[in-house]
Amino acid sequence: MASALILTILNTIHQIIVFIGRYVYKNFVYGDRGAKVPPINNPLLLESATSLAKKIRRQEVTSVEVMTAFIERAKEINPIINCVVDERYSDALKEAEEVDKFIASGVMSEEEMEQKKPFLGVPISTKDSIQVKGMINTAGCVHRKNVVADKDAPVVANMKKAGAIFYCLTNVPELCMWFESNNEIFGRTSNPYDTFRICGGSSGGEGAIQAAAGSPFGIGSDIGGSIRMPAFFNGIFGHKTSRSIVSNEGQHPSVHNAEEEHMLGIGPMCRYACDLKPMLKLLAREEKVALLKLDEPVDIRKIKVYYQENDLGGNFVTPVDKDIQIALMKVVEYFKNDLNLEVTRTNISRTKNNIPMWLANMACKGSVPLAQQISPNPNQKINVYLELVKKIFGKSNHTLAVLLTALKAEFGVQPDTPEHKYLQEERDKTIKDFQDILKDDGIFLYPSHATVATYHTETLLRPLNFTYTSLINLLGMPSCNIPLGLGREGVPVGIQVVSNYNNDRLCLAVACELEKAFGGWVNPNP
Repeated sequence: MASALILTILNTIHQIIVFIGRYVYKNFVYGDRGAKVPPINNPLLLESATSLAKKIRRQEVTSVEVMTAFIERAKEINPIINCVVDERYSDALKEAEEVDKFIASGVMSEEEMEQKKPFLGVPISTKDSIQVKGMINTAGCVHRKNVVADKDAPVVANMKKAGAIFYCLTNVPELCMWFESNNEIFGRTSNPYDTFRICGGSSGGEGAIQAAAGSPFGIGSDIGGSIRMPAFFNGIFGHKTSRSIVSNEGQHPSVHNAEEEHMLGIGPMCRYACDLKPMLKLLAREEKVALLKLDEPVDIRKIKVYYQENDLGGNFVTPVDKDIQIALMKVVEYFKNDLNLEVTRTNISRTKNNIPMWLANMACKGSVPLAQQISPNPNQKINVYLELVKKIFGKSNHTLAVLLTALKAEFGVQPDTPEHKYLQEERDKTIKDFQDILKDDGIFLYPSHATVATYHTETLLRPLNFTYTSLINLLGMPSCNIPLGLGREGVPVGIQVVSNYNNDRLCLAVACELEKAFGGWVNPNP
């Protein structure tokens, strides 16, 4: 009883701090609105990757023209939002020239190109934590600033084989361990709708460049929401795949045990829902892709819809913004009234305990302490207390967010303790809760985040708000962020749709349906 009272008091104090913090950020630190990215003047920038590939195959436009358009746009927006950390523009243009020559030669028919090289000549980007041969692979860590990938990650190799041309890498938080993309090498990336606000993380630079039409599509990775949060904050589509479907090789940081492997997922990020399925087909392991049955038709009118408006009271998680609640209920009403579907409101009580369960999963046997992962010496932890002191004087190579996260981890639950065992059992019960509901024909609608994009560094006051995405990583189930326009603050809103294991096709079908119904991605400066 006493502990419950203490928690209530602490939660109340936290909410007061958050309220005061927002007032200070809005009225004294930043002001009402920041800048937007410049208007989009080239119509090629408004095409989906699938559409661009089709036009290139048919010689309606050249790969060089498309590549030039996106390179120029990336150069135009980068001084404003700081999303690109490495580029190979000259080499990408040369590869685009070779694509155009190949197509003009007639060696391969249009049908063969569509089958064997579905994204031939289309520019593609990815985050600076996934290996692209010859490009940096820092993961935002100062001690890795000179690391260059000597090979491609399997997902990169798959996209190259499909004809896509990698031309730039995008920014991430230090070690990909925060939901604002900021590090001591490249600095901070801003939201293209409002530069005073965050773009999310860890695939934050990727979300920002796509929302600003600087890239037609790209690859992200997600262990606690690192695809879906940036997709949400930037108003694009982002899909976390079912566990173990896509290879996690070729990333830094790498996984260290089965629990991390099940939670981490590489997946597609794009402005248009039509690009999700063809990308997933290519990203999935060859031996796993058949499990997804991606070509099996989905009858939207036969799915069962479940939804939950919040996490039912997780500690130190702020309430869901009204705009997000409204967006979710609009989708519920659309399914109920326009499609006449069976829609059920759920109350899965264990969702409120997700953060302790997720942290326990991140601390399983074999995990490497965060204080060691960010150390220049891979066999030794940094002194977090010393680094915090150095940070005060601007002498630390680490961000405040990662230092505080490392400090919290030191005092967190440890493997093989009774508490750890209990939380793992709770995780398994939570998985069963969802499996019992979803079965093979159900989807679950849930907020992608508690708030719309916050002001820069305001995330430090709301560190546990990633619970809405990390829950699905804990389950290992597929989930797709679906953009639903802009809210009252002028930044994107949306929700995530979740399905049972290997039923990714349900998420993708719902993404296409809701894009038609609600419009999908919104031009940040029309």
